Amino acid sequence: MGLMVLATFLLSVMLGIIRHVSFELHPFEVVFFRNLFGLGILLPVILKAGLEPLRTTRIGLHSARGLLQSASMCIFFYGLSLTTLAKVAALNFTAPLFASVAAVLFLREPLGFNRAFALVMGFVGALVILRPGIAVFNVGAGMILTSAMIWGVVLIIIKRLTVTESSLTITLYMMLYLTPITFIAALFVWQWPSPTQLLWLVAVGCCGTAGHLCVAQALKDADATAVMPFDFGRLIWAGLIGFLFFSEIPDIWTLIGAVVIFSAGMYVAVQESRQGQTKARPQQQAKMEDHK
Repeated sequence: MGLMVLATFLLSVMLGIIRHVSFELHPFEVVFFRNLFGLGILLPVILKAGLEPLRTTRIGLHSARGLLQSASMCIFFYGLSLTTLAKVAALNFTAPLFASVAAVLFLREPLGFNRAFALVMGFVGALVILRPGIAVFNVGAGMILTSAMIWGVVLIIIKRLTVTESSLTITLYMMLYLTPITFIAALFVWQWPSPTQLLWLVAVGCCGTAGHLCVAQALKDADATAVMPFDFGRLIWAGLIGFLFFSEIPDIWTLIGAVVIFSAGMYVAVQESRQGQTKARPQQQAKMEDHK
């Protein structure tokens, strides 16, 4: 569980650094350097593995994932420069809910009452945060929600890829697509970063990559339903960083909406975990009977 707490801290620090750097550099350029330095950190692993991870028969899915994730990151980083860190963390919790919707639409997974109830509650939580028609619409918050929607589709593509591809192949193709695509976006707003800005950008890449590695290891060491409640720490860290360094004070609606969204996401995760265990039992029993 300590790894998940560390992951939420590192990813929240990354958000804070992105916010700080985005005051002087365009978010699209920050996205590019995030991917460039992330690729640099993974380079030793890639060189050691050689060309084998590049072998794939699913280049179409890798391409779709690369394009969609690039768009999601650009929109997310731009939105991050326009809204509070706590609101960013809260709305980001909707991504698993959008993934659940995408699974129903594209993978033909059954909707079911439990999933439908959780989705409705989750999106009610998002409306509590945005308060359309009551509060002045926040463009940044809208962009974060749009990014989460795209990321939900990306999660489903990753789910399809894991059936045949290794984690290294998936990660390698991700970086090989993200870096050049976001570089093209950055070219339109390019300005050379100063040495100090470059150090901040290196920190963004390091925190982001280390944070995601901690998440992966935490999920490997324990069941997702045991680990994911600690993901709520992102809201706590983001709110604290926003308060200490950017004088941001989260409003009560953001906190209420975040709790509703996160609870809905956890409910979906628990239900799907139970369904997975139920499906696995007959398969395990059949294997045992085969060995008799």
